Amino acid sequence: MAKKIVKANIPEPQILLNQKILGEFVHAARTNNNLTVQDAAALCNISINTMNNIENAKADIKLSTVIKVCSMLGITIRIEA
Repeated sequence: MAKKIVKANIPEPQILLNQKILGEFVHAARTNNNLTVQDAAALCNISINTMNNIENAKADIKLSTVIKVCSMLGITIRIEA
């Protein structure tokens, strides 16, 4: 039997101050798109371990990987100077 995906609340837009905030957005976007960690990792062409590390803020991730994951999951990143 397939694992049930529990949808997480999408956080309010906020300043990206740390990996934990990013992980919350990635987790919410993934679950609201009814994707398992395995499905999201395959969609983004990254390892399951990398997807878990992003969601749980467990490791430093390359910026190019973060941008790719956010793009594939429909997360908007905005930058200002």
